[in-house]
Amino acid sequence: MRVISLVPSATETLAAWGIDPVACTRFCERDDLPHVGGTKNPDIAAIAELVPDLVVVDREENRREDFEALVAAGIDVEVLHIASLDDVNGELARLAQRVGAAWQPEPLPARSELPPLRRADGDDTRVRVFVPIWRRPLMTISDRTYGATLLAYCGLEVAFADRPDAYPTLDEADLASEPIDLVLAPTEPYPWHRHHLDELGAYGPVHLIDGQDLFWWGTRTPGAVRRVADAVARSLS
Repeated sequence: MRVISLVPSATETLAAWGIDPVACTRFCERDDLPHVGGTKNPDIAAIAELVPDLVVVDREENRREDFEALVAAGIDVEVLHIASLDDVNGELARLAQRVGAAWQPEPLPARSELPPLRRADGDDTRVRVFVPIWRRPLMTISDRTYGATLLAYCGLEVAFADRPDAYPTLDEADLASEPIDLVLAPTEPYPWHRHHLDELGAYGPVHLIDGQDLFWWGTRTPGAVRRVADAVARSLS
């Protein structure tokens, strides 16, 4: 099949299944493939010129108006929707069927196999983490997102998880209202680096974490759960 992926997670997963898309976005980290724009601004005309059999999008990553433009161009579009760990296997099974991949789900590591994530003061309550995903404005994740459910599976409590928006915008009053044991600063979507540590340190101890392991779902998910839990355990030791 001639597949175009507009989702970095899907691009990675398809490659793991032995299916290289004929094109992808510039965020998919595949410099060997043609790029057709970004996740939020794909080049519809360039996609149509490649005459794909299928274009893969995701409701969390891509815009409805781009989906509608693809459909209007007569292109077959597979829409995934992965907003939690529980969504992964079902959505990947559907994608595998569409592209003819022989895939069997890999189970998540049992919680008993993950390192215990304990507070430094010995308190038995769960470690409460703040995950800033954008800088200006400052934004985070709620429990309506894949990343928050992955952290919860690891045994962490995510600050602001009960907000009604999937990606809440915060102000200083919000941050002052929530106790935070650890700031997990992901390397994407905002590229937090070590020179940001003092800025984020105003909210709690800071640990940089791989944004792909936290937010890219797919064949990487079982390993990502282990790596995220191990990284947090190291930051708490």
